[in-house]
Amino acid sequence: MKASTYAPAENLVNLLLDAICVVDKQGRFVFVSAACERIFGYRADEMIGRAMIEMVFPEDRGKTLQAASEIMAGISKTDFENRYVRKDGQIVHILWSARWSEDDQVRIAVAHDITERKRSESLQAALYAISEAAHAAKDLRGLFKQAHLIIGELLPALNFFVALRDAPGSTLNITYPCSQQLAAPQPIAADLAAEVLHSGKTLLLSTGSRSPLPEHLYQLDLQDSHWLGVPLKSHNGTIGALIVQSDALSQGYTERDQELLQFVSTQLATAAERQQMISHLQFMAQYDPLTHLPNRELLHDRLHTALARARREQMPLALLFLDLDKFKQVNDSLGHASGDLLLQQVAQRIQHCLREVDTVARFAGDEFVVLLEDFHSAEHASQVAEKIRLALNTPFELQGHSRTVFPSIGIALYPQHAQDAQQLLNHADSAMYQAKNKGGNCIHVAHELQSPLA
Repeated sequence: MKASTYAPAENLVNLLLDAICVVDKQGRFVFVSAACERIFGYRADEMIGRAMIEMVFPEDRGKTLQAASEIMAGISKTDFENRYVRKDGQIVHILWSARWSEDDQVRIAVAHDITERKRSESLQAALYAISEAAHAAKDLRGLFKQAHLIIGELLPALNFFVALRDAPGSTLNITYPCSQQLAAPQPIAADLAAEVLHSGKTLLLSTGSRSPLPEHLYQLDLQDSHWLGVPLKSHNGTIGALIVQSDALSQGYTERDQELLQFVSTQLATAAERQQMISHLQFMAQYDPLTHLPNRELLHDRLHTALARARREQMPLALLFLDLDKFKQVNDSLGHASGDLLLQQVAQRIQHCLREVDTVARFAGDEFVVLLEDFHSAEHASQVAEKIRLALNTPFELQGHSRTVFPSIGIALYPQHAQDAQQLLNHADSAMYQAKNKGGNCIHVAHELQSPLA
C-alpha cells in the first residue's frame, strides 16, 4: 500500500476513543486530540493555552499537582485517577497514563473516561451501604440519616426529606428532614412529596422549569433551587417519597440523577418497610392496640426504672389506679364499639391531665394506672387525681349518644406505702376499691388503709 493512503498521524490520534493531551512545563495544554471534546466538553481551541489545573475538580487539585510533579521528575504514571469538571458542569472521572518527555519538555498523557465505571461502583457501594445501614439502624431516623450521607456522595443533597405513611390511606408525614446549608423548606417538600405519592411518578424540576408541576403547585416558591423527588415503592405499593434539594449554584438534576435515585429508593423503601414492620411489632408488644397507651408490661418496666431513680435521688413517686364505674352498662346498652370509643376518649382525657414525664397505661379492661414522678408537694398526686376525675365527669359523645362515666381512683405513694413495684400496685388497687365502695367518683389514698411501711 502506498504511503499516501495513510492518514497523517494527527488524524489517526483523533480517531482514538481515549484523549491524548500534551501539557507544557507550566501546566498548560499545548495539544489535545478530538476525543477531549467528547470527554471534557471543550473544543480544542478552548483548551489550548489553558491551565490544566483549572479544569480539575477542586477537591482533586492537590493530588493532581503532586502527581504532575512526580511525572516531571521522571516517574511515569499508568493508573492515576482524578476528576475534571466538564464545560456543562458535570463531573467526569479520568484514568490517566502519563510520562514526561525530557527532550520536548512536555507531559504526554492518555485520558480514559471511567465515569460510568465509577458510577456503577458508587451505586453498588451505596446499595451495599444502605443495606448495611438498614440492619444496623435502631430506628427509621437513624436509617435515613445514614442514607442521606450515602446519597450525598452520589448527587447534590443539601436538603433531604423522607415522607412516609404508616398504612394505605393514612396521613403522609415528613419522617426525616435534614438541612445543611439551606433553610429547610419543609412545607414545599411536603407538597412535592404528596404529589409524588399521588402520581407515583418522579418529579424533577428547578426554578426555570415548572412544567412538570400540576396546576395547583405552580405557585410554589422553589427558593432558587433544584428539586428531585422519587416515590418509595415496595411490594406493598408506594409507601412514601424521597425528596432532595440542591442550591441554585449547583448544576440542575439530570435524568441520570433521577435514575440513580430511583434505583437507590427501591432499596431504601424495602429497608424502611422492614423497619416499620419491626417498629410495629415492638409497638404491639409494649402498647395497647385500642388506646395506644403503654400496656401492663411497659408500665412494669417504667415503674421499676422510676423506683430505682426515686431511691437514688431520694424523691417520691405515686401510682394512681383508676377504674370506670358502671362501664359495663355502656357496653350492654350501646354495644362494644361504643365501649371501645369510650376507652379511647378516656385515655385521651387522662393524657391531657398529665405532664410529659408522667405515664398513663391501660392496665386491663376499663382499668388505667398513672405513674407520677418528679414532684415535691405531698398533695401533687391528689391534685392530679382530682383533675382527672373532673375531666372524666364531662359527658362523652359516643356515636350520637351522650354518656357520663365516673372514675374511682386509688393512690399509693413511695416510700410511704410501699418499697417495691408490686406492693405499690397492690396498695393503689386496694385504695381504688375503697373509693368504689364509697360509691365511686371519688379518690382514696392508701394511707387511710394502713400505716406507712418501714
